[in-house]
Amino acid sequence: MNAKLSLTLLSAALGLGAPALAAPTLSAQSIIVNPVQTDLNVKVWTDRDSSGAGTPAYRPGEKIRLFTSVNQDAYVYLFNVDPQGQVDLILPNRFQGGANFLKANTVKAFPSAGDPFTFDIAAPYGVNKVLALASRTPLKLDQIATFKSQSSFASVTVTGQQGLAQALSIVVTPVPQTSWVTDTAFYSVAAPAAAVPLRTAPAPAPVATQPAPRTAQALSVTVQPKAPAGPWGSAREWSTVVDNQADLRALHDRYAAFLRAEGYTLTELKSKPNEVKSEYRRANGGKAELTVKRKGNRVEVKVERR
Repeated sequence: MNAKLSLTLLSAALGLGAPALAAPTLSAQSIIVNPVQTDLNVKVWTDRDSSGAGTPAYRPGEKIRLFTSVNQDAYVYLFNVDPQGQVDLILPNRFQGGANFLKANTVKAFPSAGDPFTFDIAAPYGVNKVLALASRTPLKLDQIATFKSQSSFASVTVTGQQGLAQALSIVVTPVPQTSWVTDTAFYSVAAPAAAVPLRTAPAPAPVATQPAPRTAQALSVTVQPKAPAGPWGSAREWSTVVDNQADLRALHDRYAAFLRAEGYTLTELKSKPNEVKSEYRRANGGKAELTVKRKGNRVEVKVERR
């Protein structure tokens, strides 16, 4: 796919009589971009790059979490495009139950604590793109994805990035152009280090008949294992001090991951130049607060649970 695709084909798909420059722009970087200025905004990033501007590396077998935020209430859809151009709709999926509605000015992680799936890294190797599309109204994705049996998740019926952009353009055509917007994040799948050959025992006789999890693409939906507990153990109040050179947001995200692993869901996030503070709730009524604050030449991390 070229770095800049012609707009003529997309204009025809949309049935637009306006000049090509008025149509959504197709590119290898963004896949689809709304050319109309809109006050709706969406951001997407990975758990290894809170800026959303880098290309963090993952190895096969590792898990990745995706974060999104919107400045207005919106429905968010996530697509993964692997290095070979294969497209997968990863949100919504049948395990997640279609809960892709986000409240304004909140950060949502996928998967969230308690979700019965994970995003697992697998080959092919190379740079992947995650496209986040936010819309003020639900989109009808029938022309793009279908939800199949219980052992599968949403599968995209278009091939390649240009096909996805064209199909998405048809879906968003009835939606006012000021009502949707996109953002793109990147990550790479790195080849694993060479391992020393091991003697292998004879393979056991095959058992069960359920289909294997889908792993052909860089992201697949599988059952989420239990995550490790936080460094505070059972303490209700805990704090530590780290070097002043620490990145506040990255440090916050590191400890926030422990809270999510304990079943807490983010309810509010406030960020200032010298402080990042977040609040959490748990299904059983528990609350937690995480504060990462720069104090002189030190940074204090404080967790309160109740």
